[in-house]
Order: sequence, then structure tokens, then C-alpha cells
Amino acid sequence: MERVNSPERVEAARAKISELLAAHAEWFCTLSGGDAQALSKSELDIALAHERLILTCWTEKGSRSWKIFAWEWTGEKLLLQASRRMGAERPLIELVPRASASAIALTVKAARQVRSRHLGELACLIQPGAKLERAALSPGARRGQPGRYARIVLRQKHQRIAVTGSVASSKPSDADAFLSSALMWFKRTAERARPPYIQQLWLVVERDLVKPIIQRLALLRQGLREAIAVYEVDQQLIEFPPIEVPPRADLWKRRLARFPPVPAPESNEITRRLIALAPAAIDVVNARHGETLRYFGLPFARVRKVMGSERVWFGVEGLRRRMLDEKNENEWKNLLIDLLDHRSASATDHHHALYRNAAEAWLESLLRRDITRLDPGLIIAPLHAQFRTARGGVVGVRPIDLLALRQDGRLAVIELKVSEAREHVLQGADYWQRVEAHRRRGHISRAKLFGERKISDEPPLIYLVAPTLRVHPAFNTLARAIAPDIEIYRFDINEDWRAGVRVMRRLRVN
Repeated sequence: MERVNSPERVEAARAKISELLAAHAEWFCTLSGGDAQALSKSELDIALAHERLILTCWTEKGSRSWKIFAWEWTGEKLLLQASRRMGAERPLIELVPRASASAIALTVKAARQVRSRHLGELACLIQPGAKLERAALSPGARRGQPGRYARIVLRQKHQRIAVTGSVASSKPSDADAFLSSALMWFKRTAERARPPYIQQLWLVVERDLVKPIIQRLALLRQGLREAIAVYEVDQQLIEFPPIEVPPRADLWKRRLARFPPVPAPESNEITRRLIALAPAAIDVVNARHGETLRYFGLPFARVRKVMGSERVWFGVEGLRRRMLDEKNENEWKNLLIDLLDHRSASATDHHHALYRNAAEAWLESLLRRDITRLDPGLIIAPLHAQFRTARGGVVGVRPIDLLALRQDGRLAVIELKVSEAREHVLQGADYWQRVEAHRRRGHISRAKLFGERKISDEPPLIYLVAPTLRVHPAFNTLARAIAPDIEIYRFDINEDWRAGVRVMRRLRVN
């Protein structure tokens, strides 16, 4: 691969890559061998920033930017060696023109269909008298992409059985997406089928998904939970043992580490001066080794103590962070000007990366300043953002967007979305069970997460927040799948929430 380690090479690479991107209307993008995502050429941008080559494109997690330090065009695909987050992520990005990608997609689809049929045949072996009626794939994320999940129907004399499992690589964090997809397919298929009716749903999962799946099944309403069976399968599709789904009471018996006491936030003189530059936009997140400053949720500076003195590093995602000194003071000022112009509700360019990136963090930053905009019954502080119920980077455990306390002492688990997300409901339910497990043990009270305020002896509430037109169509169906004693509230907010959050509708959904 050709490295871009000089201004001349950077400009030459930019010109050539721009020409290649413009030559094809659609591309398939893959990061480090993961799943392919279809992108139009308008969703890909290659540009220079601070004499560095920056690729910006849409991913499943929103807009992302990478620094490109090597590239190659093979004639069939564009290879880009990239980095972001100060080198913490170093993916190999593969961009394949759709004309070439169609052949790859067909190959992948054929392989997944074969695996789907093998799963169906294996399921028939453990169900006496069952015949394989159908073995297909779920719809792809985009048109032309192969589905990730097997859709299998077994037929017996008096009933049909719906069977689904992943036919692509999966990890624990995929549990919500898989289960959401499975529940919606089971509901639609059961409603359409003629006698004999579909009465059971089998979930066929690999070992890494077993634990997160059975934890979520324990939160479903009883009738639905009793209709679901879980089977573990290996990569070779040889073993197919059933997995017992424990009752919800068993979730509270798991061993959990206590929370460490929450230290009082401390800010140094440098941090206070930086916040004073735009107090309505800049907030601070305390980290283990210093403080991260965010402009409407977008990290742009970090304050760390080095050799006994506080120093500032600056830069947004996709750009290498630099230590602030006299030589780069103009770059620092330019960054602040760009944030002021583009990271604003009044910005005119809504396609600019500073406007699009970290949209959920933007919404979170607005609510952190006044959570009573969402619910007047919540206390303003303390309010815990990106709260982790497990320490040490447990696989598949995501942080909770906001953990708040109501005036009546009841906890509220708040999950935010700014675009359609089918996983919204199950993510909120998963966060609920983790917070509830710690509440039952008294960990939250002993850690004084909310100071001296008393925590009510009641389960937390779930607040699911999204702009009115960005709520997924499956939201209400999935919410009604959750047990009714788990209180879920849907908050529809205004579409122009960047200009100020307003609740348009609030309702109990299960």
C-alpha cells in the first residue's frame, strides 16, 4: 500500500481517491472484515484537514471520520489503512464498487442460505415428526444485501414451529438486534400462517450470545416467554443442546461487584477557563486520568496532568489530538470557530461532520443541563451520563445514557435515540435489569450515587426518548412484549430538539 506521509502524497491520494469515489454511484464499505454496508457516493467524503487525509462516511453508528495513512486501488476495490481515536482503532477499510460487490453479495447470500438450510435440517432431527417447510434468510439491512438471520419454519401434524438463528458472525452486543428481529418475525409469521398455527419460537444461538439472550428473555411477558425455547449451536452445526431459560428471580442472584464511591467532581483552573469560552455549549466529563471537554456532546479537548502541571490536548474524532502550545494556537482557535459555526442549532450546513457527528451525545448534553425538560419530577443533580453498571470493560455491556432520580426517590433509566432503532426497547429493558440488580443489593445507596437522597424500594422506571418521527415502527409491538410490571414510558420530543428539547407526548407503552 502507498503511504501518505508527505504533503505531495496526501494531495495526490486525495485527488485519485476523489476521482474513484465519483466514478461509481454506490459502494460497499467493510471495516476490518466486518459486515458490508452499502453507501452512495454522496455519503462518502475524502478531504484534507490540517494537512491530513480524512475519510468521512456514514456507518451503522452514525457519521465517522478516519485519518488515512496508506491506500491502494487494486482495480476491484479501494483499500484504506485508517485510524481514529488517537490510534485506538486502526481498521482496514475496504470500499468495493457496487458492480463488483454484487457478485460478492451473491456469494455471501448463497453461503448463508446453505447454513440456514443446515440449521433447519438439524432442528428437524430433534423434533420427532417435523418436516422442513421453509428455510430462508431475513431481509438485508439494505436492498441487495444478504440477510443475517435464518428464517426457518418446521411443520408437524398439529403445529408449526418458527426457528431463527444468526448465519453471520455475531457478538454479545448483537443480542438486542437479534432478539428484536426474532420477536417481530415471530409475530408477523404467526399472524399470517394458516392451520396448523405457529405456536413456538426457537432461538438458535452461538455460545457468546447465550447469556445475554436468556437474560433478556427473563424480562418478557409470561405468555411470550413460555412460547420461546433457546438452543445453543456450534460453528460446525453438529451439536444442538437446549438451554434452560431461568426465571427472572435468578437474575437477582448473580454475583455483582459493588460500585466504588463516586468522588465529588473537581475542575482545575484550565478547565474552568475553557468552559468559560462557551458555557452554554461546553460541559466536562470526568475520566480516570483527567477531564474531557465536550462541545454539545462532541469531545474536542482533554485536560491531563503531566509532570505535575495541567496540559491541554485538542482535536475532534478522526483527527490526531495535539498538545496545545504556541505553535498550534491558531489551529486551536480555528477549531473553536468551526465548532461555533457548525455545531449549532442555527448552522446552515446540516451535512457538515461537526453537525452530524455524535447526535445522541448532543441530545444528552442538552438534557444534562436541565433534565426537568424531560420530566419535571426528576432532580437536576446528581445526574449520571454514560453510566456503567460493570467495571473493567465487560464484553457486551454498554453504558446507560442517563441514570436519574425522581423527587419521590424512584430511579429512572433513560435511553436516547435520534434515529430509528429497532433495538431501543430491548436496550432499555437490559439497562433496567442491570440497575435493578444493583438497587436490590443496596449498591446504589451505599455508593451515594445521589448523595444523601433516599432510593425508593421500587424498581426503576424506563424512559425511552426519541424525536417523534424517528421512533421505529416496531417500537410499540416490542414494548408490549416486555412484562407489564417493568414500567416503560415513551417520550416523543420535537424534531428540532437541537434548538431546545420539548416533550410532545409521553405515554406508558406496556
